[in-house]
Amino acid sequence: MTPSEQIGSPHNPPRSRIAPTPSGHLHLGNAVNFLITWVLVRQRGGRLKLRIDDADSARCRPEYIEDIFRQLDWLGLDWDEGPEGPGDLRERYSQRLRFGRYRVMLVGLRQAGHTYFCGCSRAEIREQVGSGVYPGLCRRRPSRDGDLVERLLVPENTLIEVEKKRIDLASSMGDFVLWRRDDSPAYQLASLADDLDDGINFIVRGSDLLVSSAAQIFLAGLLGRKSFARIRFHHHRLLVGHDGAKLSKSDQALSLEGMRRLGATRRDIYQAAAPYLGMAAEQVGSLNDLRLRGSYRTQE
Repeated sequence: MTPSEQIGSPHNPPRSRIAPTPSGHLHLGNAVNFLITWVLVRQRGGRLKLRIDDADSARCRPEYIEDIFRQLDWLGLDWDEGPEGPGDLRERYSQRLRFGRYRVMLVGLRQAGHTYFCGCSRAEIREQVGSGVYPGLCRRRPSRDGDLVERLLVPENTLIEVEKKRIDLASSMGDFVLWRRDDSPAYQLASLADDLDDGINFIVRGSDLLVSSAAQIFLAGLLGRKSFARIRFHHHRLLVGHDGAKLSKSDQALSLEGMRRLGATRRDIYQAAAPYLGMAAEQVGSLNDLRLRGSYRTQE
């Protein structure tokens, strides 16, 4: 990539997104990721989209959607595209309005022979591999009737480079799900489709999603969208709880709502993000401090 093409140059301003999933209250780790993204996009004169990943209706709740808007407003974060509130999300921006688009991509992959149906239950998979990757059982046997998922076939020795790291996708993720039993798209398919259609060229993620980035690069290649591999990715280290485990919305670890009830201020949240932007916490008193003085060394 030449200097004039680098993300953030006048010829190639960043287009990025923050993409919360409304499956729980936003936690401190979400806030840090959003702040990193917001700062880097605003510093480089780019555009930012709010995308709410609500395709999984079983896990998404209205109160969690409301929490997203409440916490973003509290943090002072703005965006250039995307819903202005819960009603606008339902009417114009919900992923559920895009199921037809996701199906078109799925059918294309199926017709090219890249997918197969799988009837394995979670219990069967646990019995075979425990917590390991799915071993491709339904590659070798006809899928039975009943609840089925559709998986992407990931050949052995599928090596994908992300941020100068080589990921063996077959051993790290295996044949991952594209379409769920409840007739809805899985994360990898929906996220990739939205990023492609929105022209996203800059994605900030936690290091736990490095393999997901590799999966989406591989998937984009099968769809003939090899340019997705040239997106600028930045995978930052995770913010962990007191027990050393990554923060999770499912257990409400350090939720912003809970922290606010206990007296946390916006400055506290900004200071938590400061080390990720090359600053000491005591240097930060406001969001503007992060925007004006924060930096993030990227791999060119």
